[in-house]
Amino acid sequence: MSTSQRQHDPHEKPAHEHEHDQATDGGDSGSPLLRMGSWLRRGKASRDTRQLFLAGGRDADAFYRQRWSYDKVVRSTHGVNCTGSCSWKVYVKDGIISWETQETDYPTTGPDLPEYEPRGCPRGAAFSWYEYSPNRVKHPYVRSALLDPYREARERLGDPVLAWPSITDDPAISRSYKSARGHGGMVRVSWEEATEIIAASYVHTIKAYGPDRIAGFSVIPAMSMISYAAGSRFHELLGAPMLSFYDWYADLPPASPQVFGDQTDVPESGDWFNAQYLIMWGSNVPLTRTPDAHFMTEARYHGQKVVAVSPDFADNTKFADDWLRVAPGTDAALAQAMGHVILSEFHVRRREPFFLDYMRRYSDAPFLIELDDAATDAPASGSPATNAATQVVPGKFLTADKMPAGTTERTDNQAFRPLVLDADGTVKDPGGTLADHFGDQGAGHWNLTLDGVTPVLSLMDTDDWTPVEVTLPRFDLPTQPGQASLGGGTVRRGVPARRINGRLVTTVFDLLLAQYAVGREGLPGQWPTGYDDASTPGTPAWQEELTGVASGAAIKIGREFALNALESKGRSMILMGAGVNHYFHADLIYRTFLALTTMCATQGVNGGGWAHYVGQEKVRPVTGFSNYAFALDWQRPARQMIATGWFYLTTDQWRYDGARADAMANPLGGASFAGKTTADCLVESAQRGWMPSYPTFDRSPLELGRQAHEAGMAPGDYVSGELRAGRLHFAAEDPDAPENMPRVLANWRTNLLGSSAKGTEFFLRHMLGADNDVQASELDADHRPASMTWRDEAPAGKLDLMWTADFRNTSTTLHSDVVLPAATWYEKHDLSSTDMHPFVHSFNAAVDPPWEARTDFQTFQELAHLISRMAATHLGTQTDALAVALTHDSPDELATPGGVVDAERGWVPGVTMPRIVAVERDYTQIGNKFDTLGPLLASAGMTTKTVAFHPDRELDELGELNGRADQGRGAGAGRPLVDTDIKAADAVLKLSGTTNGRLATQGFRTLEARTGTQLADLAAADEDKRISFADTAVQPRSVITSPEWSGSEHGGRRYSAFVQNVERNKPWHTLTGRPQFYLDHDWMIDLGEALPIFRPPLDMAHIYGGQALGEARSTATGETGSSQMRV
Repeated sequence: MSTSQRQHDPHEKPAHEHEHDQATDGGDSGSPLLRMGSWLRRGKASRDTRQLFLAGGRDADAFYRQRWSYDKVVRSTHGVNCTGSCSWKVYVKDGIISWETQETDYPTTGPDLPEYEPRGCPRGAAFSWYEYSPNRVKHPYVRSALLDPYREARERLGDPVLAWPSITDDPAISRSYKSARGHGGMVRVSWEEATEIIAASYVHTIKAYGPDRIAGFSVIPAMSMISYAAGSRFHELLGAPMLSFYDWYADLPPASPQVFGDQTDVPESGDWFNAQYLIMWGSNVPLTRTPDAHFMTEARYHGQKVVAVSPDFADNTKFADDWLRVAPGTDAALAQAMGHVILSEFHVRRREPFFLDYMRRYSDAPFLIELDDAATDAPASGSPATNAATQVVPGKFLTADKMPAGTTERTDNQAFRPLVLDADGTVKDPGGTLADHFGDQGAGHWNLTLDGVTPVLSLMDTDDWTPVEVTLPRFDLPTQPGQASLGGGTVRRGVPARRINGRLVTTVFDLLLAQYAVGREGLPGQWPTGYDDASTPGTPAWQEELTGVASGAAIKIGREFALNALESKGRSMILMGAGVNHYFHADLIYRTFLALTTMCATQGVNGGGWAHYVGQEKVRPVTGFSNYAFALDWQRPARQMIATGWFYLTTDQWRYDGARADAMANPLGGASFAGKTTADCLVESAQRGWMPSYPTFDRSPLELGRQAHEAGMAPGDYVSGELRAGRLHFAAEDPDAPENMPRVLANWRTNLLGSSAKGTEFFLRHMLGADNDVQASELDADHRPASMTWRDEAPAGKLDLMWTADFRNTSTTLHSDVVLPAATWYEKHDLSSTDMHPFVHSFNAAVDPPWEARTDFQTFQELAHLISRMAATHLGTQTDALAVALTHDSPDELATPGGVVDAERGWVPGVTMPRIVAVERDYTQIGNKFDTLGPLLASAGMTTKTVAFHPDRELDELGELNGRADQGRGAGAGRPLVDTDIKAADAVLKLSGTTNGRLATQGFRTLEARTGTQLADLAAADEDKRISFADTAVQPRSVITSPEWSGSEHGGRRYSAFVQNVERNKPWHTLTGRPQFYLDHDWMIDLGEALPIFRPPLDMAHIYGGQALGEARSTATGETGSSQMRV
């Protein structure tokens, strides 16, 4: 009988028992030591002792099965600023969160790309431990040094709003509780008492000082939009400013608005896979972009070349084919040398049409620049200074207002209509400039089609040009004692020029070649003899001395980057991040990177261009979010303040900052900065409306509103009149005056002192009045700001109240006066998105918030209603004279040609100073307004990046979906409700083009009327698509192509920035309507930074008057007689 036909004998021993019998019967008995182990385990070992057989049941499995059993699974994510935005399964058992695993149901990327799933990292996989950590904030707490006097005053006066100033105005009590910050002494209180203290401080501050003396701070919204928006909506309804979240801790890339006119639009990580050449420049992808790093590693399998540029052997270096070990802070020199190679070989010698055509259409390279005379005593090429001589320097763009009438077909906004030289030899308006972005004549013409114009890139391509030697700045020289511009010198190089209407001009492209040391026959100047000439800025050999990167490596990588872009039609990418962005001159470093991507025609191409990732900055449903978060449905505009300026003044770091603005100035003359400090520049920019500034004036904006009304004047006229009369001043001029200091700061979703407070000791001393270790000395009389009032005794403890909502104890809760327990990410409903992937998905409450924790939404909703009740007695309805900075993407851009305002023009709201807008605030209705959508969405619509949306149908749908407020809700009666976090999330999604195809299509049709090009088809196929909060709770949802952003997901493609600009000829939001190599603002010219340029890391020794690192500070003889040196 064959083996296969044998019947099983139930009495036959299992094979392993045969093995045991064989082992017992004799033969190789294996290791005696291991056999002893089997005896100790009460088991039987195989003959070779490699197997152990245990008798008995499976009772031990019960523990394992119990550990991994669960009652339900809920989808959620993590509201952390890591850019991951990963969807997770949260497991709940017996009402307790037990663990989490990654979700694996993301929409597919298609057959030719890796999928996004599973997304997550070990940090996210451990978050459930935080839920029940001993560090969890479980109850509301108030500092006892504040609570005791508050309770006494509350009982004595009977009104919390009256009790509050009796504490803060008493020097002894105020000093007592402020100095206790950071010392513990927190007492558990009820929610009612904690919120009453907060509300009372708000109402009193608004009444006594104005709403702009309050501030809210919460970091980047995309990581939990509704939690951010609840707090910001609350503050904006009060008129209190929200502080920015992206700049003070140096995550914001200033080069993005400088070059592109927009803040940070970048490709999704899946688009890395489309790149054929990837440079990771200061971005350690495997460590900091863990869920997305696989796109880079997998792309190498289909031939992508990877280059790493970093000073250290970081985690990403092992993935690289080449590693350029650049000296810290010198990246711009390397990029400039690579640009020298690219321009020399591909733009001048080979004249590659692909590159030149791109530069002609999609950059400012062909635009004409005036050449001016300048007197300077700066040393040329490092030579000693000579007598002042007249030299030719680059100036402003040649604009239509400087030409004879009839030069351009359209005649409005002539000062903002830069010009080019056409191939036929005439000066032309190529269209698509800022002049066409606004105004009736620009309708249908704001595009990049060039309308029959063929711009000349270089004047050498014409028959009429003259060689002119221009003088350009450099900053790479050794700093000399007493030198005004640190490391500054000049270099002279020739450009082709011609006179147009009496003005000597050249092109941006010609100046770029001069800046990058690319010589051409017939041009005078100091040109390198080759790549190996280190004597002049721009060459590979020059950068080697600065960066440590071999010149051959710079040549090779630059050449390869360009060759790949040429062969792949732009699929060369630079992935950049915090390793570069956190340097002082990060804007210049980034501009040299962006110069490379533009030279090589990579922007607006899938797999090409820049890819900056520092922080989870992309709120994809941005229109709905902005209108909800900043209460634009009820009142406009919002108060939004740059955190950098607010913290710099509030923490009094300006009193210690000895850096002079003229130390950074152009060696060719930086008149704008003569005798000024950094703080002086901050004050001037606030006064001129170039940036927001809150608190704004040394008078309450509510008081200004009342006084304007009593005078029968518009608030703008009244305020400008008071400024002219000298009776009113900007608060920034005297930030230490009691009436000018911020009084209340709210923190949520942030650890301000632990993560964001650059210069923490100054925060502790001046903002909080707590123990500190400030070791810096205040400025002496000769080095103080000229435009600011100096008070001999700086205030300690400017804030009367700092409160924090958090789920864990941090350095910020330790120094807060009131701490509220917040729900974690697994205990609330919210929305998440990121620039790393094209999805929007949700937080969902796996369990109710434990102990006394509440969601951020619930916290601010309660405060809104509490303040409304208090306001009935103390505030009522008032007019707020709100100062608004001149705003990007608005006609405000046309206010000041060139940048600097002549003092003779005086104070003109909206032109030489901020606009002043009257906003009526009924403080008794804050709660009702918080809970409902206001009328402005219907009456005024919504605008994002100048694109108007009209959500009339959406408002009706929200009324049906969310319900409407009853007649007892005051101002909110009959309006759509947003009184829960889910309803608010649905409103955000319903009111955004990225999540509502009807609005996306409508927005594109509106934009088509301005551009005259086809755009609506990008969203038309999704016109009926809607993404609701319920949808996001089921699965992450792919967003819709929308004019809110510059890229395209149309047809399932991977999102890449500026695709709409390149493929549909939509201009960028800059002066020329193109990415700009050249920035002609007066301050940029006076800094010597009109063109991309290398500036070394700050020379701290010369800026602050100290000794260089390692230089002897003093030499003395020790007690033993030996020589000692301190460094």
